[in-house]
Amino acid sequence: MNKLTTKEILKENLSRTAPKKLSSLKVLVHNIRSLHNVGSIFRSADAFGVSEIVLSGYSPTPPRPEINKTAIGAEEFVEWSYVEEGTEAIEKLKKEGYYIAGLEQTTDSVALPDFDPKSYDKICIVLGNEVTGIDDELLPLIDRFVAIPQFGQKHSLNVSVAAGVVLYAMLEKLW
Repeated sequence: MNKLTTKEILKENLSRTAPKKLSSLKVLVHNIRSLHNVGSIFRSADAFGVSEIVLSGYSPTPPRPEINKTAIGAEEFVEWSYVEEGTEAIEKLKKEGYYIAGLEQTTDSVALPDFDPKSYDKICIVLGNEVTGIDDELLPLIDRFVAIPQFGQKHSLNVSVAAGVVLYAMLEKLW
């Protein structure tokens, strides 16, 4: 047994095609302050074949060295756009037929293992601020809230870690 080289890994990655529904998935990144978190979300989006990241609010946009540091170039391969207002971004996505799933702990959230993405043709996952979560003005526009079950003393995960968890869950469910 030998570890694969980066060239071998790239060849293997490029020989695969993301599941159709996963390759139409978008991620809305609203009011995430940390450039490193944004870069990490780009890297996860690239790994899972996400079609686009929509950045909004005060979320930073590429090119920025701090984004590149954690994205390691993924921002060059994942399509992205910027819309100033998160409400405008969601309304546009809904007009395009996207089902909007907010990653947030609410009284109406469904646990991530119970969320069935196969029921929807196109999905956009909404990620909110590192401290305050999804902004209150966006909440009424979201079709379903999804929460990652947790069992420890802390009540949340870092937003970029949570993005990786939810994207992997989408891969498992849509494969």
